Amino acid sequence: MPGPPAFPPGFLWGAATSAYQIEGAPDADGKGLSIWDRFARTPGNCRNNETGDVACDHYRRWREDVALMRDLGLQAYRFSISWPRVIPDGEGAVNMAGLSFYDRLVDALLEAGIRPFPTLYHWDLPLALQDRWGGWQSRRTAEAFARYAGLVARHLSDRVRDFFTLNEFASFVDMGHRGLEVDAGARRLVLRLAPGLALAPEALGQVRHHAVLAHGLAVQAIRAEGRAGTRCGPADNLATAVPAIASPVHVEAAARATRDLNAGYLTVMLEGRYPDRYLEGPEAPEVAPGDLAAIAAPVDFIGLNLYRPAAYVLAAETPRGWRALPMAPGHPRMGSAWHSLGPEVLYWACRQVAMLWGPRAIYITESGCAADDAPGPDGTVADTDRIMYLRATLAALHRACAEGLPVLGHFAWSLLDNYEWTDGYARRFGLVHVDYATQARTPKLSAHWYRAVIEANALL
Repeated sequence: MPGPPAFPPGFLWGAATSAYQIEGAPDADGKGLSIWDRFARTPGNCRNNETGDVACDHYRRWREDVALMRDLGLQAYRFSISWPRVIPDGEGAVNMAGLSFYDRLVDALLEAGIRPFPTLYHWDLPLALQDRWGGWQSRRTAEAFARYAGLVARHLSDRVRDFFTLNEFASFVDMGHRGLEVDAGARRLVLRLAPGLALAPEALGQVRHHAVLAHGLAVQAIRAEGRAGTRCGPADNLATAVPAIASPVHVEAAARATRDLNAGYLTVMLEGRYPDRYLEGPEAPEVAPGDLAAIAAPVDFIGLNLYRPAAYVLAAETPRGWRALPMAPGHPRMGSAWHSLGPEVLYWACRQVAMLWGPRAIYITESGCAADDAPGPDGTVADTDRIMYLRATLAALHRACAEGLPVLGHFAWSLLDNYEWTDGYARRFGLVHVDYATQARTPKLSAHWYRAVIEANALL
């Protein structure tokens, strides 16, 4: 009888978090405020007016959390560095106490045999830059981000090999500066994030341009300031069009749709130009000389955050060559209203990215689901729904690996239950349960399952 489906030798297994969602300590040791500190503290923005002021208290409990990672058998850990913890005003004076926190974390990870993958921006823009320049509305913010990226690379690249630049461009751009409408079954849901603006299309397009410019300038800065062999790339929530019927004509149409849907993000980053149709639209940005070359600075890998298909599509006799299908009201969902179940997205995203842009390497930088997790009478958190989700998504990822696509690793979202942005503490995504009243950590059944997968390097 054949054994369980094996992943390639050396496949990297990890988990992911972000600074604002777990660290807490918003003003400790000289840290500056971020746009999320203001946004979450503004009544009405977040569920129950909850904030990330404490979150998982990781800033003080990081040793315990590294020990948890070691016990779970993690081989890699993707975390984010808080820009305002390192440079409180976003530019200028460096807060060495903040930078030293990440020194200690990196050293502890390496001692535990866990490879660090820092992300330089996971949405917590220094509030000073929002107030001074309008944040991402100004290209000066992109330039300041590159200086920050170079500083961190110079400081950490003696121990850290891999850096992600910015996380989920569409999330912090579209949801932060306009609001993003998504299908939530019987209703449409508008998702908003900090700074909570509602910009006109042309202004939104310029924010989008500055965000991808920040990525490109950061890549250049990391190359210039990091040690030899330092690697970098983006971590983006690719809007993936999944073919509703996997016949050649619809597969080709779905790839075209994915390129179109990501015109202002991965498409321009990996092609060095905006598609003509995008430039004809209302969100076309002003592009300064040299911008496109910077945006398309060569990267070593692409990180993909994958939760759901952006759309199921079919080929169509339209100018675009494809049409999106409405999501059926009865389509199964996970524990968040926006999270339509579509585990096949992990296969199609990797296949389309490889086909469209031919990256050297792909990491699944986030994939996971929310569930109603609570300890049972014996203390066990039996999150069988999360195991079902992970098993299904990893089966799709295994298919990608089996076809020879350059997928090198998987980071489960997330290590810990944490502050889930505007959902506050109502949604639990963690492999590890957090009792927010006591900060007690309890690995869930999914954590034990994931540890067994890692040990076997195979789908169990």
